[in-house]
Amino acid sequence: MIPWVVFLLTVLVVMWLERLPQPWLRRVFNWIPAILLAYLLPAVLCGFMGWDFSQDGIHDWSRKVFIPLAIVMVMGSLSVGKLRVVGWRPVALFFSGSAWIALFPILVLGAMALFAPQARLFSDPEYWLGVPPVVGSWIGGSTSQLVLKELSGCPEAVFLSVLVLDALLVNLWTILMFQGIRRSDVLNRWLRISDSAPPPEIEEEEGASANQVLTFLMAAGIILAAQVLSDRFALQVVALSVAGFLLGHFVKGWDRGFALRVGGVAILCVMAILGFRLRLESLRFEAGFLVFLSVWLVSHFLVMLGVARLLRLHVAWVPIASMANVGGIATAPAVTAAYRREWMPHAVLLAILSMATGTFWGMLTLEAMRWLL
Repeated sequence: MIPWVVFLLTVLVVMWLERLPQPWLRRVFNWIPAILLAYLLPAVLCGFMGWDFSQDGIHDWSRKVFIPLAIVMVMGSLSVGKLRVVGWRPVALFFSGSAWIALFPILVLGAMALFAPQARLFSDPEYWLGVPPVVGSWIGGSTSQLVLKELSGCPEAVFLSVLVLDALLVNLWTILMFQGIRRSDVLNRWLRISDSAPPPEIEEEEGASANQVLTFLMAAGIILAAQVLSDRFALQVVALSVAGFLLGHFVKGWDRGFALRVGGVAILCVMAILGFRLRLESLRFEAGFLVFLSVWLVSHFLVMLGVARLLRLHVAWVPIASMANVGGIATAPAVTAAYRREWMPHAVLLAILSMATGTFWGMLTLEAMRWLL
């Protein structure tokens, strides 16, 4: 029972801390996200007490229950109808940023194979296994990151390094995007873009028919059916993603807001369970990996800037789309509010689109990397 007690306490404590309004705690969570805290707490406690639950049966629950639940709920929170209101140009810009995140490692590996086959970008080759979880994190958020960790077989020590560097870079990137969006009018003039028309307002959907019990039971039934039909995790990921999308669009009474909240809790549960396999003394730092991530992130912004120029789209959409990819559902509307508050719902929709598509982009990167490596 000890791992279950530690697991439940971790999830409850992190959720409680997330809801506290103290400004100093908000600043802490800016640098140590909830998912990272949920990952570290079990590791710290088990290390202090001398416990080893790395092979405990609780890990089966992560793969069979919590990860599938997160996938179905996140996919079920997407609304294609609302995306049409955002407009095709902002969505195209968003997808250009996603595509570059997924393709950059493949282009680097391809260039190395052609021009420098003996070169080594990282001193430890295992860091390449941390690249797909980064793609998942930067496009899809925590859910995709965890799925890609499982699919790639990323070692725990490398994954911890990915989490730490990811949190550091995303926070620095958020600060830069806050400053960048405030100067978007200057960039507009520099790039000779005259677009200034705001997108149409997004109307809130009627929620009277939303049924949380039905939403949860339908998700549970789909998860059970997927596991009965196939024991291959990759196939389950695809099936659950498609099923979640269909449930969110064609089941009357499906509650998108509830689904998104449940998906967030499921992610915390997965991270708390993963923490039992973490050994803090195994944390490694690879300078080359940090440089690689930094170049990757900056080039992502430059590519989207070029796409905005081609589409004649207001440059403010570049930091919005970048944060929808890299930052997520919390930071994308916050950055948007620094320019135009009326665009915040559009930023939320792009962030949800990111959560829904990140796993597939990561799987594309993973398969291409396996072929090149």
